[in-house]
Amino acid sequence: MHIPETALQDLHERLARTRWPDEVPNTGWEYGTNLAYLKELVHYWQTQFDWRAQEEMMNQFAHFRADFDGFGIHFIHEKGKGPDPLPIIITHGWPSSFLEMLKIIPLLTDPENHGGKAEDSFDVIVPSLPGYGFSDRPTKCGMTISRIANIWARLMTEALGYDRFAAQGGDHGASVTEQLAASHSDSLVGIHLDMVPVHHVFERPPIEELSQSEKEYLQQLELWLQEEGGYAMIQGTKPQTLAYALNDSPTGLAAWIVEKFRSWSDCNGSVEKRFTKDELITNITLYWVTETVNAASRLYYEAAHDHNYIHPKHQRRRRSDVKTAFAIFPKDILTAPRQWAERWFNVMRWTEMPRGGHFAAMEEPKLLANDIITFFRPLRSPKR
Repeated sequence: MHIPETALQDLHERLARTRWPDEVPNTGWEYGTNLAYLKELVHYWQTQFDWRAQEEMMNQFAHFRADFDGFGIHFIHEKGKGPDPLPIIITHGWPSSFLEMLKIIPLLTDPENHGGKAEDSFDVIVPSLPGYGFSDRPTKCGMTISRIANIWARLMTEALGYDRFAAQGGDHGASVTEQLAASHSDSLVGIHLDMVPVHHVFERPPIEELSQSEKEYLQQLELWLQEEGGYAMIQGTKPQTLAYALNDSPTGLAAWIVEKFRSWSDCNGSVEKRFTKDELITNITLYWVTETVNAASRLYYEAAHDHNYIHPKHQRRRRSDVKTAFAIFPKDILTAPRQWAERWFNVMRWTEMPRGGHFAAMEEPKLLANDIITFFRPLRSPKR
């Protein structure tokens, strides 16, 4: 992967011309991204951040592209180093990217070199969602969660030749992985999720059927939507309006994204307790240089308007029979109880982690990788 130098020069010129807004003094992050911190981050972006070094890091992995009916998908495909690796496709969410998964790839492909066993190795496939990173940007309506799941199935079976495989994801990735299980169960040995997809709230049963923990979860959801869910409403209804600002101002883009990394991670209000400046800025720069913030945001719109995916209350989704594991990280945006998950999933493993948040693969790669390895160990078969 190589970004033209002209794009990087343009980025630095725009950063230098940032017109900073005012801020109510002593409000911290209460109104949104803190001015002092963003100035610090942008100054580092201008003066110390080295995109070429990050490109070199990315290019240590094996990158590929595949075409599906004229639409190009970027993906990493790293082969396992054990005797019979299990293929697994891992899907990121927003405002993340394939970069989130780079820490767990070696833990899964080469567990023996990280204190584990060679027979637990995986062939790891990490695609960029359509409209994200180095995948193509959709030019037509209808790039829904359901359609992405179908593309992933073709990627694994047609392009890569795997008969059966595992799947993992969080955020949008959890929804895509769930849809894979719903539409392509014969190809899956099991799925592993690090959050319960939020869209199931549209299928909630009558309140008298809910447990106390489920009622508390739905109350937390309502509060979260009021205090934190504005981004999803904007991106799910009018993403194009937002895109003019975010695609024109790298500082604005940084403000939009870094606030989520702070709010949704297990950082106790200090984002750099969990992510380095280089990690934050590399992800932001990927959105900037590929001009994908609009296409990425549109996935919220597509999901919200996909009536085959978002079921009204009177159309209850059938419970999946695919074996499923959940790794629940305490500082994720929402932590559903097991009873809620069991309404839609065949839950075989439920792990409540001691720490970590929404960006589990970046925050706690060892915890996540070990849970994936443990869940899939008995599901492996020499005949795949």
